[in-house]
Amino acid sequence: MRSTPIVMDSYYTSHTSFVINFEFKNNLTILIGDSGTGKTVSYSLLLESGAEDDRIVCLNYRDIKKDITGLLKSYDGKLIVIDNADILLDQVSRRYIAFDTRNQYLIIGRDVRDFLATEDNLYELQTVTQNERTEFSLKRYLEP
Repeated sequence: MRSTPIVMDSYYTSHTSFVINFEFKNNLTILIGDSGTGKTVSYSLLLESGAEDDRIVCLNYRDIKKDITGLLKSYDGKLIVIDNADILLDQVSRRYIAFDTRNQYLIIGRDVRDFLATEDNLYELQTVTQNERTEFSLKRYLEP
């Protein structure tokens, strides 16, 4: 598994009252956290951004009947964002992601098994609301 991002070091987008300002430190970023913290809102904004930025591919529960590993193998040079990863990814696709050197991943879910992840891959959202605008950024999981 590569430890540095291969597609993008950062991503910024804004939409109405939300901003995403993500700095990627690793090729595999696993976003975990409690319900209601903004993970799905972040996914939705990235999904919307993917319409304009062909480097971004988004997968979620709607793709459950697809061959996920086959899809992942077909991509090259993409930031692949996977929401509801606990539901969508099986052991085979998780292992593929762990060793994929052609793409970068943002995995949204709670189950980190089979990714060969360390604490350096685990992040949660940091949320700052100011003047009716909410900005989401990544912070290391359980960092004070």
